[in-house]
Amino acid sequence: MQLNEYGYIAEQQWRLLEERYSYVILQAYVVMPNHVHAIIEIDRDSVGTGRDLSARRQTDETNAVAFPNPKVKPLSELIGVYKTSTSKLIRTAGLDDFAWQRSFHDHIIRTDKAYYQIRDYILTNPERWAEDVFYQ
Repeated sequence: MQLNEYGYIAEQQWRLLEERYSYVILQAYVVMPNHVHAIIEIDRDSVGTGRDLSARRQTDETNAVAFPNPKVKPLSELIGVYKTSTSKLIRTAGLDDFAWQRSFHDHIIRTDKAYYQIRDYILTNPERWAEDVFYQ
């Protein structure tokens, strides 16, 4: 899949989720011309619940404020952050009528077998693009 400038924006914003939120682990993903497939892991154990009152604001050696146990955003909020930031950047880049579909489809992966099947589907999705009803 060769991404255009808008596809690169979508991919860059996806990668930024992992950089911005320490508990996000991006597994397989692909940005397609009209949709995105991805496996996102939320590692709640790495940050706790975010509700631990003993973990108050701290400062590091540069006196910058640090929050040792950030509140973990639910998947819907993470997707909202992604869609909002991506939309703004794509519209700024010139695609004024860009819009995401409402909501998103999610599925909890419960077994290794399911993980590998879904991962393989995602990674091979570009090979099936010519079969998509929106392919031109």
